[in-house]
Amino acid sequence: MSINQQISVNVIPRYLSDQSNPEAKRYVFAYTVQMENTGDIPARLLSRHWIITDADGETREVRGPGVVGEHPHLQPGECYEYTSGAILPTPVGSMMGSYQMQGDDGSLFDASIPVFTLSAEVVFH
Repeated sequence: MSINQQISVNVIPRYLSDQSNPEAKRYVFAYTVQMENTGDIPARLLSRHWIITDADGETREVRGPGVVGEHPHLQPGECYEYTSGAILPTPVGSMMGSYQMQGDDGSLFDASIPVFTLSAEVVFH
């Protein structure tokens, strides 16, 4: 018998022009993550791993426990949402990553965070 361990992840990014300073190469973005346990067993988010790439091809990785100070525990069918942010030196970049999860049966698995684009609303003349 196979147990389905699945966390679906959707990310909605937005540019925060009021907190950005393009002259100083500071572009601030917020992103809202929506995750849903589409599997058969409850699971807890243990940690996160982000890969952030700017338009110059510079990549940095961010790892840490939980998200926004929490370790959400999702029952099958349950959703969780949070908002966080990133600062880039370029007006365009991307993020992707994964969450390490633990099922209530003790198994560990990764929930993939699909790549998404961070883009400032820049007008080119």
